[in-house]
Amino acid sequence: MGGWQESPALLPPGTYFMSGNEACAEGALAAGCRFYAGYPITPSSEIMVHMAQRLPELGGNFMQMEDELGSIAAVIGAAWGGLKAMTATSGPGISLMLENIGYAIMTETPCVIVDVQRAGPSTGQASRPAQGDIMQARWGTHGGVDLIALAPWSVQEMYELTIRAFNLAERFRVPVFLLADEIVGHLHETVTIPPAVRTFERLRWPQEMPFDTPEPDGVPPMPAFGEGAYLLVTGSTHDGRGYRRTTDAAVQDRLMRRLSAKIRRHQDEIDDWEEYSLEDAERVLVACGSAARSALWAVQQARRQGRPVGLLRLKSLWPFPDEVVASRCGGRREIIVPEMNLGQLAGEVRRAAGVPVTSLTQVDGEPIDPRRILAYLLEEVW
Repeated sequence: MGGWQESPALLPPGTYFMSGNEACAEGALAAGCRFYAGYPITPSSEIMVHMAQRLPELGGNFMQMEDELGSIAAVIGAAWGGLKAMTATSGPGISLMLENIGYAIMTETPCVIVDVQRAGPSTGQASRPAQGDIMQARWGTHGGVDLIALAPWSVQEMYELTIRAFNLAERFRVPVFLLADEIVGHLHETVTIPPAVRTFERLRWPQEMPFDTPEPDGVPPMPAFGEGAYLLVTGSTHDGRGYRRTTDAAVQDRLMRRLSAKIRRHQDEIDDWEEYSLEDAERVLVACGSAARSALWAVQQARRQGRPVGLLRLKSLWPFPDEVVASRCGGRREIIVPEMNLGQLAGEVRRAAGVPVTSLTQVDGEPIDPRRILAYLLEEVW
């Protein structure tokens, strides 16, 4: 059993007015999330509040934990109990969760981690926006194995990409980040709820090995405790049955390579982006999240003044869409990356595209004013 299914949406189809954080929670419920564990932290707390209200109505379980360490641990446990599970936090909470996120990667535990980014480091500015966790999401936990991260830019996408995050988590048995930011989380916009949503239900098959597979996609089925499988779940190096093999070089090598390959091999399924006016663009902006909203306005205004500029908006950040960026940015006069950090996205774009990149950074805890981007496009001042 399992695989792709289409189910009726939980909310009646139509147009709703809600915040990004509320849309994220509704997207999680529509995807089948029935367990949430979390600890309140600005600017993500509305997700927790909404899940606390809605999960009991649907027969789900909500737990407020003592901290973020307990939150991600409870989410991992719930996933092995057979439920789709999620937590939401911000940068300081991610810092505390990283050890167990590595455990989730090693044990191939599907779960969704929402990071509504705020200005940091440390407690920083609790209610101000930033995009400073892009590298933390990818490289925060040790070992260097791939995971998946998505970046919504609207309330509609907080709903849609949360559903997609669950589908990718279940499809590839991996933790998936939803890297939102304070602006998108607290923004209020209309959201269109469709009549049905497409979800991926995990492949259980208790008779199969839970930590290896001869199948070329490299994703083993995942039985739950209580379903008849002999399960041994460990964060130490293990073989296909879950037995510890901590001194076996061949087992460690095979495990590490498969954990990354099951993501990299399906990058074409994961990569997600949008293009605006790239056909004849001499200068291309690359952006994500709320910074891309400012970038799009600047591109539209510059176009009206006859400037051949365009925008590449990245909806998936990890694994980084190298081929998408290289094919859209190569041969252009200038690549420009506006972002609310000190150049994390710009560095990846420069590496992938192999061309010089102009990094327009802003780290004052304020949204990027689109007029500043337009001024750069028109006068090259920032």
